[in-house]
Amino acid sequence: MTNHIDLGTVLRQTLSANLYSNLVTRPTGRAVRGQIEVMLQTSKRSLTVIDFSHVSMIDFSCADEVIAKLLMQDTPDRESYFVFRGMTEDHWDSIETVLERHGLALVVERESGVELMGVIDEQEQRAFDAIKRRGRAQCRELAQDLGMPEPEVRVRVERMWNRRLIMRHGDAFMPVGEIA
Repeated sequence: MTNHIDLGTVLRQTLSANLYSNLVTRPTGRAVRGQIEVMLQTSKRSLTVIDFSHVSMIDFSCADEVIAKLLMQDTPDRESYFVFRGMTEDHWDSIETVLERHGLALVVERESGVELMGVIDEQEQRAFDAIKRRGRAQCRELAQDLGMPEPEVRVRVERMWNRRLIMRHGDAFMPVGEIA
């Protein structure tokens, strides 16, 4: 199931203010995240595009409440994947600080496709790029592409899957967002 959440719309509905487009204050972030969580409760596996296009700014406390807490959710009965769209440099300052503080990474959609942002190591980035090139890949294929032993690739890929940076389909992995 793919969801598209326009943060600007959720913000305005949450605050009942038609012209408000700034995600500021921790209580505002908590309320917006609560609305998003309600939308996600309906399926066991979901891909959600969170669109920042109609949000003028986000402060650190809202980035912590909305982005970090969504990414850190531990829901063993549900697989929630996120792609972030429409982020600008004005958004990125607060978001980057939050990602670094919590050791998180996320998938951002750009015109050129999806990419990882945040705290990722070089091997994870290489594995993600290889999966993206292939569209879908098994660990043995990635081991060949990366010139690494398959068990080492498997550990990295499983870690990325646990962080919901890639999706699993049977014994293959694919980038989050390529089908959004």
